[in-house]
Amino acid sequence: MSGPGDSAGLNGSERTSAAAVLERCDELAGFSSLPDGLIERVYLSPEHTAVNALAAGWMREAGMTSWQDAAGNQCGRLEGATPGLPALLLGSHLDTVPSAGRYDGILGVLTAIAVVERIASSGRSLPFALEVVAFGDEEGTRFGTALLGSRALAGTWLDAWWELTDEAGTTLHDAFVAFGLDPAAIGGAARTSNEVIGYLEAHIEQGPVLEEHDQPLGIVSSIAGARRFQITITGKAGHSGTPWTHRRDALAGTSEAIVAIEKLARAADLIATVGHLEVFPDAVNVIAGRVEFSLDLRGRFDADRDRAWQQIESLLEEICATRGLHVAVDQTHAAPAAHCSDRLRGVIAAGIRATDASTENPEPLELLSMAGHDAMAVAQITEIGMLFVRCAGGVSHHPDESVTEADVARALDAFEAAVLELAAHHDAGQRDDGEQDTGRHEAQA
Repeated sequence: MSGPGDSAGLNGSERTSAAAVLERCDELAGFSSLPDGLIERVYLSPEHTAVNALAAGWMREAGMTSWQDAAGNQCGRLEGATPGLPALLLGSHLDTVPSAGRYDGILGVLTAIAVVERIASSGRSLPFALEVVAFGDEEGTRFGTALLGSRALAGTWLDAWWELTDEAGTTLHDAFVAFGLDPAAIGGAARTSNEVIGYLEAHIEQGPVLEEHDQPLGIVSSIAGARRFQITITGKAGHSGTPWTHRRDALAGTSEAIVAIEKLARAADLIATVGHLEVFPDAVNVIAGRVEFSLDLRGRFDADRDRAWQQIESLLEEICATRGLHVAVDQTHAAPAAHCSDRLRGVIAAGIRATDASTENPEPLELLSMAGHDAMAVAQITEIGMLFVRCAGGVSHHPDESVTEADVARALDAFEAAVLELAAHHDAGQRDDGEQDTGRHEAQA
């Protein structure tokens, strides 16, 4: 594996090129707990330690001071025109799902570092500081609750999370200690609204809309709210020769429930995903006595999503009552929908337009993100904006995740132009809650 400083022989312009950013994505992909070139990097793991060290080195090369915060996020800061100014946060995450691609989250962190280095090397003095945050946990892969890094930064950490466990039975509390963090100091990761002026995040789209519209970049209008559940349906295990009238088949009931959930969600224009399912006792000639499955429910409006969940709960109870089964539900994650502010949508639009010399192209495309992002958590303390980068085939959370060097080059230029646009029109007294509707064309990601 490579270590920090491998790019020290490159000059600033080379380090901030699209080719260099993609090379760093490849380098980070080498830090994985999986064999055979597959990528998995989870919160508070040895791989987390390694990529934080690598990111810290790149941040320092870019002219920033760097530190690891109380939640394990790696941070870097470039002062503005005078020391101590509130900061514009730029960032994304370095953790992954199992068998991940190499750009989800990672591209956003490296884009932010490269853009800060470009601005630092230009000698510009901005009316705010720039801070890059490489969040340690966005995916929730290890402990089942997503956005732990960004929720710590937003000051919305819940003490109940300390008892969360991973597959090995290690609690989040003990994992903190093993990583070298102090659970009692978690509040030190929190920022306040007075310390920041906004948050910008670059991210692959994780959908096919930009590709379908032949657009390399897009603007996120809002991020769908999500709730996740662990659902257990219990029946009675028995021999596969048991007559139909005496069966209490948990897997048959679960199958009926999953199909009904999909039908309900489609009708409500929501997204519902069952991505994990375990059957007990899991034998070919035994009726399933218990089934555990996950449900990820997302929607643009929290009220619509919550109304659908109430219908799903009633549906589960009805199916189980009919089949002589029992259902138990545990909510493992909840995040409200987050709307990107007019101001930051505007600067991203200006950044995209600055990269396109053509006068024939339409206004930048706006997209609703059905995927969750760290911006959702940061929205609790400041306004947010997101730049989407085209992803081949819309494939994400998969080794086939792919972007082009040309699109990354456009993203770097647009992200830099957006930061400079914000600086040119910055007024610390102007803030935007992101609830306004600008009337721009929006497509669903």
